[in-house]
Amino acid sequence: MANLFVGNLPYTTTSDSLAQQFAAAGTVVSAKVVADKFSGRSRGFGFVEMSSDEESKKAIEMFNGKDFEGRALVVNEARPREERPQR
Repeated sequence: MANLFVGNLPYTTTSDSLAQQFAAAGTVVSAKVVADKFSGRSRGFGFVEMSSDEESKKAIEMFNGKDFEGRALVVNEARPREERPQR
């Protein structure tokens, strides 16, 4: 399974609508729009996990730079999360 970073999302995008959009490229295992922890509003990016590397590559080809609700999506393979120092 491969995890994709999806950036430049419209702030109205929900995790469900993101999953529906990416289902055109294959089986979506999970889709999550990242929200601000204080306001609950979308931060304009999210992550989509596809069931195979082939489907992930297809999703990148299909959606990177393409218009989604008036915004050009940025789609690429997600990098592992870096550890941040505790405050």
